Amino acid sequence: MARGPADVHVARGDDGAIRIAADPATAAVPATAIVPATDPAAAPDFTRAVLDVAGAVLSWPVLGDPVLPVAEIHDVGRAQQWLWAVYGERVADAVHACAAGELADARVPADMTPLVGRAARLGFGHWAARWWPASHLDGIPALQPDVLGLELAALTHECQQLFDDEGDQPDDCVAELVADHQAALDPLIQRWHASPPSTDTARQLEGVLRSVDDAADSAGLDGPTLRRLRSALDRPRRPDGTPVDPVTLFVRHDDYALAAGEPLVAGGRLIARGSGINDWRRYPPGFVDASETAVSWTARALGARRQIEVEVVAHIAAPITAVPLAAEVRVNDGPRNRVPLSRRVDVWTGRADLDLSAGETQPHIELGVLLPGFDPGPGPEGGADHDAIRTLVRRRLAAAAQSDTHNSPLHEGTYRPFLAEIAAATTDEDY
Repeated sequence: MARGPADVHVARGDDGAIRIAADPATAAVPATAIVPATDPAAAPDFTRAVLDVAGAVLSWPVLGDPVLPVAEIHDVGRAQQWLWAVYGERVADAVHACAAGELADARVPADMTPLVGRAARLGFGHWAARWWPASHLDGIPALQPDVLGLELAALTHECQQLFDDEGDQPDDCVAELVADHQAALDPLIQRWHASPPSTDTARQLEGVLRSVDDAADSAGLDGPTLRRLRSALDRPRRPDGTPVDPVTLFVRHDDYALAAGEPLVAGGRLIARGSGINDWRRYPPGFVDASETAVSWTARALGARRQIEVEVVAHIAAPITAVPLAAEVRVNDGPRNRVPLSRRVDVWTGRADLDLSAGETQPHIELGVLLPGFDPGPGPEGGADHDAIRTLVRRRLAAAAQSDTHNSPLHEGTYRPFLAEIAAATTDEDY
């Protein structure tokens, strides 16, 4: 993916932090971008890929050009170890001059370095782990967490120049990623052995497996699975010709069906029903189906009582054990009240009494779903941004399905599909 030079703006803020941002006048927008490159800090957080690195935070707009990140540098001394390798020496010098008070701000040419592309890809991988909009209702398959986790481990290992030993960078977690996700190693080795060596997927698989092996060795990790990986990599690779069914390699839950079961309440007079807001920011990944129609409510009259029933379609990985997921209900601009939810088959359900007069037939009800303690609070509706994200992931999945045809528009660099996307796109499953 060849790109010409681009300028960045380097400036010191009132709080002493140094900010690097792409100059809008020179930022290139790739053919694969959905919207022009913008300042990711001004966008909803689910449209930003973010990395905590030594002395700074890097961010990219997921819906725009992902190559040059915005950097918020709070410790220039620590950041100098990677600045030149991401932006080039001229930008690193400008940052040092800003920190020393020799320069207020400057427009500086940035170099397109190999590390910046790998960093952008790592940032997008962390975004996918957090924000991928898996949905039965929208037909978007989930990503297999162990496969994605191993590729993130490989990328993190390849981007070690971004991190130091201070221990305040949660994204520098190579050993944890390998240890937590090594269940996918044997399936990936099988798929690698079954893939013709000339294919893009085979080369990608080998690169990930070798990086994981190197990362595990550097971290001092050992065990039967890692020893099998080392043995497989040490042997000359010859495809065994045995076809491999991705369904058997990357098993997802097969007992998940959209069958909500019996209604929460039998009888009663229907007052109103509607859809709630599905704000992805208000709960962790893996709890709720990402569709805009996943949250619904029904208001009923039960004698003199007025009651609301809430149904929220669960994510395929949603926990079945006790979790304090809740719905937040607001009636006629009154106070926000929370309704505890519990998982039943494939939905989160709950009900509570409503403060409605006996003659009221058209209440105004606002409802959203959240995890208390995780929730940042209600924000503006993000339907348009959600739609743009869905368009992006559908296009990536279409490209992943063609990953070995060399016709994919996303087969290079940062845009190249992750192995987890290829597994999701090529698994013949009615999702």
